[in-house]
Amino acid sequence: MNGVPGFGRSLGLDTLVRLRRGQRPAAEGGTRRFPVPEGMTTPLGCDAVAVPARLGPLVVPRLPRVGCVYADGTHWWWIVPSDSDYALSWPAPAHYSPGAPMPGGARLIHRSEGTVPYTPPIPLYLALCRVTGTTPEWSRPLSA
Repeated sequence: MNGVPGFGRSLGLDTLVRLRRGQRPAAEGGTRRFPVPEGMTTPLGCDAVAVPARLGPLVVPRLPRVGCVYADGTHWWWIVPSDSDYALSWPAPAHYSPGAPMPGGARLIHRSEGTVPYTPPIPLYLALCRVTGTTPEWSRPLSA
């Protein structure tokens, strides 16, 4: 019964995440994605988290490491690994964008050191919670 679903080997979280990534639709209508600076790679895929531009300068000093950040005049966009929204609701007014579609007029305002453009998602989430006055999801009381 090894070939029958539900029997035999179980799938690990890494495999399930890769399968989910593979199900994402291709960019629609020629949507551009944030360009990765030359010499960088995105081995974990690429999503983006946007916040209003007024919050960007408040978030940066709270991060241990800042990846590539883009700005379009109204928002700052952080590049994070794909699926950084898994089981996590980003605090308002942040907006999570799977596939990192690039809005018109966005430009790179901070280049990551190293070879990957990512800002670590958990520190980014916690920094956004802090500046928005939001309690992190895992700290909220459970209701029955």
